[in-house]
Amino acid sequence: MSQDKRIAVVLFNLGGPDNLDAVQPFLFNLFNDPAIISSPSPVRWLLAKLISKRRAPIAREIYQHLGGKSPLLEQTDAQAQALETLLQNSLEAKVFIAMRYWHPFSSETVAEVNSYAPDEVVLLPLYPQFSTTTTESSVKDWMKNARQQGLDIPTRAICCYPTDEGLVEAQANLVRKGLEGAANEAPLRVLFSAHGLPKKIIEGGDPYQGQVKQTADAIVRKLDIADLDWRVCYQSRVGPLEWIGPSIDEELDQAGADKVGVVVVPIAFVSEHSETLVELDLEFRDYAKGKGVPTYHRIPTVSAHGSFIRGLADIIHVTLKDESGLYCSRGGKFCDRRFSRCVWDKPLIE
Repeated sequence: MSQDKRIAVVLFNLGGPDNLDAVQPFLFNLFNDPAIISSPSPVRWLLAKLISKRRAPIAREIYQHLGGKSPLLEQTDAQAQALETLLQNSLEAKVFIAMRYWHPFSSETVAEVNSYAPDEVVLLPLYPQFSTTTTESSVKDWMKNARQQGLDIPTRAICCYPTDEGLVEAQANLVRKGLEGAANEAPLRVLFSAHGLPKKIIEGGDPYQGQVKQTADAIVRKLDIADLDWRVCYQSRVGPLEWIGPSIDEELDQAGADKVGVVVVPIAFVSEHSETLVELDLEFRDYAKGKGVPTYHRIPTVSAHGSFIRGLADIIHVTLKDESGLYCSRGGKFCDRRFSRCVWDKPLIE
């Protein structure tokens, strides 16, 4: 890799409404994504209209707790600035942000990248664990808009980094601090909470659930605490489909029955947003209290933690040196063969 190349790094995230009027169109964009609802286009459009209209009042109440908008863009911008500053020590690089369901959309960011005129583009999802509903959806959307706008520049994609050293170190550091702060409230149980998915998506070969478990295992190994009581659980369940579990409310039920306090760790979220600031901090805290859970502590997301940002920078350097153009957890196929939706079997960029 030549040191004088101009590199554009694009951070992917889901995005969030920037005002209360944007809540319903944001939800429509989410549910109109074929990666979320796989029905044919006309049916999906109608379902997205119906679901977004029905859920908008509840979602608006959630965002009112957050000052009337999602904080995700500001969080992602802080990560982008920290990463760009670090990368510029060794590369001519600029970091951009592309959100999937609200501004800045990929179509807007493609135009910015085109104006920057880089020699190479690196697509970096802020989803440590790969899923067809997040990383694959974001990369496909980017490539579609890149083709439409004539962005014909060599592009590399990072598919996943569930056990990356920087991510794990940052998570373990935050968990350790949380456990030390609650040391006088034993016994404690650590609940690693990730965003859930319908079970049929996992059964269709999506590796997300397996990678969430791998992240939790790596953090526990890093903590190296004897007899640590810990579980993996899932949150944000909606709709009538069967979702992967156990759910966080089921684990809080069990913690109440066992009379153990909980330390809740967002394991698939790298930024603070509605699922952490409202769902975990308010709704599930109240739920835990009602179920007799003695104490409830919530660990912050990694956000712009130095170890996490250094880990992302390292991933970018490795990706730029790899002739395959695809970074997957520091080399080779990470997921075993039962995960047929792994990008090594179904490339993100062809």
